[in-house]
Amino acid sequence: MLSRREDFRDILEERRTSSDLSHALKSFTRVSSRASPPCSVSTLNKTVLESQHLHYIMQEVSKDTGEPLEAIREEAAGILEEMSQNLQLGYIRFLGFILSKVFKRLFRKINVNEEGLQRLQQAMQESPVVLMPNHRSYVDFLVLSYLLFTYDLSIPVIAAGIPLMGMQLIGEILRRSGAFFIRRSIGTDKLYWAVLSEYVKTILRKDFAPVEFYVEGLRSRTLKSLPPKLGMMHMVLEPFFKGEVYDISLVPISISYDRVVEESLLAYEILGVPKPKETTMGLLKARKVMDEDYGNMHVCFGHPLSVRDLAKGKVNRKQYNLIPRDLPMKPSESIHAFANTTAHLVLRLQQDNMVLSPWSLMATILMQNLGGINLKLLTKQTVWLKWLVLDFGALVDWPVQVADSEVMSSGLSLHHSVVRCEGDQVLLAEQKPQRGAAPEEAVFRRAVAVLMCASYRNQALHVLASPAMLSVALSLAAASSRADIYNLYAFLREMFYNEFIFIPDRTGQDFEEACSLLQKCGTVQIINQNIMVTDKGLSVTSFLTAAVEPFIDAYQVIFRYICSRSVQEFTEKQFISGIRTFTLNLILTGEVKSYDVLSSETQKNALASLVRLNALTKKKREEQTYFSPNKAAIGRTADILAGKIAPQARTYSRL
Repeated sequence: MLSRREDFRDILEERRTSSDLSHALKSFTRVSSRASPPCSVSTLNKTVLESQHLHYIMQEVSKDTGEPLEAIREEAAGILEEMSQNLQLGYIRFLGFILSKVFKRLFRKINVNEEGLQRLQQAMQESPVVLMPNHRSYVDFLVLSYLLFTYDLSIPVIAAGIPLMGMQLIGEILRRSGAFFIRRSIGTDKLYWAVLSEYVKTILRKDFAPVEFYVEGLRSRTLKSLPPKLGMMHMVLEPFFKGEVYDISLVPISISYDRVVEESLLAYEILGVPKPKETTMGLLKARKVMDEDYGNMHVCFGHPLSVRDLAKGKVNRKQYNLIPRDLPMKPSESIHAFANTTAHLVLRLQQDNMVLSPWSLMATILMQNLGGINLKLLTKQTVWLKWLVLDFGALVDWPVQVADSEVMSSGLSLHHSVVRCEGDQVLLAEQKPQRGAAPEEAVFRRAVAVLMCASYRNQALHVLASPAMLSVALSLAAASSRADIYNLYAFLREMFYNEFIFIPDRTGQDFEEACSLLQKCGTVQIINQNIMVTDKGLSVTSFLTAAVEPFIDAYQVIFRYICSRSVQEFTEKQFISGIRTFTLNLILTGEVKSYDVLSSETQKNALASLVRLNALTKKKREEQTYFSPNKAAIGRTADILAGKIAPQARTYSRL
């Protein structure tokens, strides 16, 4: 049961019955919007180095540093050599053969919407294409190239983190399979930014290949969407703004996993355990994952977005006519707003096409029953939640003509690393600390188990987030007036802006949609500008409130910690260390039950929210970022979140 939209086809079905070698050696024809054949990699790189834009920046850097222009040119060439891909079909074939073997071992099915691939093929014939998948696993970019090769579509060049380049042999295979490597910390390195920007824009101008990058910037360690990073977004939009291409197609791609290969590593990382360095030896040591079952994967190619259509009436491109195309130009406020809104739109479209597994629904229920739950009750509540999220418009991969008890049993078996059964009770699979271990060790092990389960809950939260914000607003409001509830909803949306993806300047529209969803399932009724919860709807609003309560509790603990400190300013590193110790003590005394507050992602998001609400001031000094708290403002924010005072009234608009 997937409900709405398109059919999916399992591409592994054919791979299990035919030759992997024949698949790797099949004929392959590149699809392009240009009639002429693509330029070579060496010609592409030469074009970048000889560009007027890069020459201008090199002159600027030479003036700023006093170094000879020739030395700056050599540095730029070195950056490009380190960065650039060397896409070769032979390596794609080799990787295709290996991945056929690997994917058949790891996954039961890899389901893809073929209509989406047909739309992508059409887009590739009309304009340069930018592929924008979500990022949950290292498997993401491998599976996309594999799919495009399987369906005879142009292989993309892929923005990858530079640590992958350092993997012996693997790094070179990835480079020759289309990866170009970007340093994680570029900072204010003007020359590096210029080389990277010109490289990406030249690929698009020449339609060398589709460009693939993750708008979230990083792999999500919580399995929910991250706020977009706009650096690459500005780069891919600029050729259109400058009139160098007629149009660009942005293609949102949603990759959904029943079970993520890195699930346990993710929990340790957000608890502060350093991520293992990417090495070839580490990859070989991790080969035991091949013995595990990771269930199904769904890859959904969304409708291509025309940048030309999106920008119509929103961006005045004439501003780019005021200076020569080759000179750098700082994006105007309207350009920055457009890039930000477009990036958020892509993220929302990714979420709309995510496929929820029965397990993600089970995990959502389990997170509200961390002490354990009866299997029959878990089954009943999971089935109830399935129908609720379907009412909310979600895609759910619930097997048809299979008993609910079998679906539940399969999900529990697949996720044996997260849950265990004792009799008729379902419990988190928590590793017991060694005898004589400190109490803190028990808390840490418990936190690992909870956050592993929370990550799968997070896969479903984008469906629940807006109705949940409305449910919380209904519970906090002193009256049932629409205006009061809207003010609280708008406050919560602003507060959790970094936790959940909301398109900017659409608060009124999101509020109306949330009201409509709760009306549709009989949860609320709206009479004379009053929103009231029905008797039937109490269970729904209670559930939705409980779904986001861990985030509310976590933020309250963080607010309390910041207000308890006597320091005038602090760094993020000092904050992360201090809040962990503070929270650990509260958990040990039983005062705090939420483990989400131990997540470094939640901690950083709370800081970002306080900055947005002007309750924290963020300043950079000597390459270090400092935060100065306004404790009165933080206290007011905490009181609003607790329902003690009302937020400031906001102008209501449906636009």
